[in-house]
Amino acid sequence: MKVRVIRRRVKTLYTRSRIPGVDWSVNQYVGCSFACPYCYAKNVVGEKEGEWGSWVVAKVNAPELARKRVSGRVVMSTVSDPYQPVEAELKLTRSVLRFMDKRNELSILTKSPLVTRDIDLFRLFNSIEVGLTVNSFEGREKALLEPMTPVMKARINALQELHDAGLRTYAFVSPIIPGVTDVSDIVEETRDFVDHYFFEVLNLRKAGEGFESTLRENFPESHRVLTRAELFRAFIDGLISEVRSLGIRGEGIETHFRGWGFVRL
Repeated sequence: MKVRVIRRRVKTLYTRSRIPGVDWSVNQYVGCSFACPYCYAKNVVGEKEGEWGSWVVAKVNAPELARKRVSGRVVMSTVSDPYQPVEAELKLTRSVLRFMDKRNELSILTKSPLVTRDIDLFRLFNSIEVGLTVNSFEGREKALLEPMTPVMKARINALQELHDAGLRTYAFVSPIIPGVTDVSDIVEETRDFVDHYFFEVLNLRKAGEGFESTLRENFPESHRVLTRAELFRAFIDGLISEVRSLGIRGEGIETHFRGWGFVRL
């Protein structure tokens, strides 16, 4: 898919966050060319610029706005990926990091191994953690659920490189789809170089009707579990037991069944 880059100047970069435990979000891009069909962000920012994944808004004055001093926890990014393909050329994320107050408490999340490029800047922050989204999708599953993203092995290698560089790392295991996402396998493959884990079950409602049709057609049992209350409760109970048995530091499990839920581990 050809991606159209829309360059814009904006008034602010730091946005108050509604995410529990997060004070500010930073999105130097809006939209994402990884174009994950299940992504909730397409329902947050809309598709007024065209089909999801076909456009990216680049906030060209984000670096100068990044100088603002804010207190609390800052997360990059919430409605985009800071290291999506366009970043390799524009280097907007790198510029934002260069000018951001290094006293900020910063958490970065991406699906891209490009994140390792900026290890030199990460080391300048007083408090920083860098996470990769991992979900074990490979082969047919990846082609259906996440066709445009970097392969899982590249993300896992990036986590290890970040850890080896002395940085605090985390794995965001998402989306967890019953019968598809192998949580235990992910943990066993990454536990030696991941400091903590956060888990999220697929937000089917925010994924939209198109993705729900894909899930229903290709993974009917997964769809049943995610749409029937008694099956969903049993799945979550099993997931909690599974995660707790792994002996890791897990921050919690985010769930989405007729609303947002959170299980602290």
